[in-house]
Amino acid sequence: MSLGLVTVTGGAAQAAAQCTGDVSVYGTLSDGRLTYTQIAPNTGDRMKTLVGPDLGFTPKAMATLNFNTVLVTSTAGDLYRVDVQTNNTSLTLANAPVKIWDGGWTFDKLVYDGYGHLYGTVAGQLHQYVVSQAKPSGSAHIGQHVVIDTGFVLKTMAAAGDDRIIASTEGGQLYSYKIGGVGNWKRSTLKSDGWSAVDSLVSPGGGLYYGRTNGGMYWYHDVDPTDGDGSDIAYHPNDPVDASGWTQTLLSAYGNNCAYVPPVPVATTGEKIAKFANAQVGKGFGDFNFYHPGAWCAEFGEYVWWNAGARTGGLTAAAGSFYTYGQNNGTLHTSAPKVGDAVVYGYSGGGSANHVNLVVAVDGDYITTVGGNESNMVKRTTFNWKTNNNPVNAGDISGFISPVD
Repeated sequence: MSLGLVTVTGGAAQAAAQCTGDVSVYGTLSDGRLTYTQIAPNTGDRMKTLVGPDLGFTPKAMATLNFNTVLVTSTAGDLYRVDVQTNNTSLTLANAPVKIWDGGWTFDKLVYDGYGHLYGTVAGQLHQYVVSQAKPSGSAHIGQHVVIDTGFVLKTMAAAGDDRIIASTEGGQLYSYKIGGVGNWKRSTLKSDGWSAVDSLVSPGGGLYYGRTNGGMYWYHDVDPTDGDGSDIAYHPNDPVDASGWTQTLLSAYGNNCAYVPPVPVATTGEKIAKFANAQVGKGFGDFNFYHPGAWCAEFGEYVWWNAGARTGGLTAAAGSFYTYGQNNGTLHTSAPKVGDAVVYGYSGGGSANHVNLVVAVDGDYITTVGGNESNMVKRTTFNWKTNNNPVNAGDISGFISPVD
C-alpha cells in the first residue's frame, strides 16, 4: 500500500488527511453478498470493486473494525463477525460468518470509530460499546454498554475519528458530533441544508467523507474535521468517485484508514522577529557588521527586522528613524504592544531618540524586550511598560512601531 496524502489548496497552511493506503469500503448487496471497494484518497478514483460470497443471513447494519474484520447485524437482531481472508484480486472469507451475539442487536445504524468505540442508533438513541479485541468473540470483547443520549434521529451516520461522528438528516443537515460520554456530547452543524439526497455516508477518518446520492458516490474533504465548522469542506461535484453503480444496501468504511494531520502553523513576522532576536542575546558589537560601536541599537533593530522579512526602508542608524517609520507607515501606536514591535524611548523629534529595542514577548502590562547596545551587548529584559521603566534608563517610552511585511 502507498501513502495517501490529501491536501486542499487556498491557504498558506492547510490540513491534510494522511492515509495508510487506499480507502477501504465494505458493503452488502441486496442478495446478501459482501462487496469490497478501494478508493484512492488523493483523487477520489475507484481503484477496484470485488464481490464476495453470500453472508448467509439478511444484513441490517454493519461496521468495519479493521482492514479484514467487519461486524454485521442481521434483521433477526444477531451480531456476526465477518473475517476477510483476502481482498486483493478476489474477496474471500477466512471462514463462515461467526455469530458472536444471539439476538438484541436491533440497531438501524452501526459504526466503529477506529479507536475502540462501537456506536449504534435505535429509536433515536445513541448507544456506545467498547471493543477490546481486533477479532471480538462475544460480550467479553464488546462490552461496557452505555446509552449516550436520545435525539439521534439520523438518516445516515458514519464514524469520522476518535469519538467523532458525522451524520445527515432527512431535512438535509450535515452534523458533526463529538462524544464525551453519557449525556456529554456536542453537535455542530456543518451544513444547514443540501444533504437530503445522501442515502449513505461513510468516512475513513482524516476529514474524508463519501456520500452516495442516486447511486453515485461523491467525495468531500473537511480541512479541519475537529473544528465543527463546515465552511472548509471541499466538494468535488464534477469529479465523483462514480456517477452511478453504487447499489449496495449497506456501506461501511474502515474508520482508522486515514488520520487528520493538523496544519503546520505559519510563523507571523512578529514571531520571526522574536525568534531571531532571542537568538542574538549575549552577542556583542563585534559579532555583527555594524558601523557605530557606541550607538548600535538601531542598527541591531534594523538587522533583526530585515532578517525576519520585515520591510526596513526608511530605517537608519538613528533610533528615532523607527518612530518616523511608524509615522510614515501608519504603524505607530502608544498602547497594546505586540511581539515584533520596536520600542522607541525618548523621542525628541526630527528623527532623534535615545534608544530602540524590540518586543519579543507580551504578558499583560509586562513586555520582554531584546535590544542591542544594552550594557554593550544584546540583552533581554522584562519590565512593566506602563510605568515607563526601561532596561537602559533611556527615558520614557515614546511609542511602539509595528513592522510592515
